[in-house]
Amino acid sequence: MKVAVYSTHKFEKDILLHTAEGKHELIFLEPQLSLTTAALAEGCKAAVCIFVNDDGSKDVFQKLSAIGIKYVALRSAGFNHVDIKAANELGIRVARVPEYSPYAVAEHTIALMLALNRKLIKAHNRIRELNFSLEGLTGFDMHNKTVGIIGTGKIGKIVAEILHGFRCSIIACDIMPDNDWAKRYGVVYTGLDSLCG
Repeated sequence: MKVAVYSTHKFEKDILLHTAEGKHELIFLEPQLSLTTAALAEGCKAAVCIFVNDDGSKDVFQKLSAIGIKYVALRSAGFNHVDIKAANELGIRVARVPEYSPYAVAEHTIALMLALNRKLIKAHNRIRELNFSLEGLTGFDMHNKTVGIIGTGKIGKIVAEILHGFRCSIIACDIMPDNDWAKRYGVVYTGLDSLCG
């Protein structure tokens, strides 16, 4: 099957080619899927693969359907950019990534917190300018700080568990609190106003 892969990034080409090897012919397209670029899938006749910023609206799906596209594979877990109802009405089947690694997202979250706290970007830029002054670069220990987490799903729980290892006090807000888990990590559930206050 020929598949038009919209919004192609260099970092994903090798893995996509490896996955499709011997099964599908991938046509890599740099542009995002839109009304004006939908025609680029003309020769594929069956499937397109899209990313998070591609247009999965009814109008675009009608155009894809008119050129014979029957399948849309998302390279994302989220599908809020896709009109599922329109896809169903047009007989287009949509598949998505079931989830990203919650550990990767949680660890990246912690990395961003530490980068902000320790002012790593500002320090990096200064070093590039040969300015080695420490003025304004002082961060603080995460140890014993109170951290608020909005949402304790898979990712939020892992973030809390990592912060527990830093000996942070953790408050959280979730519409479905997991009290057994919270006890293990010393997480205290509170309302959103209290968490942000």
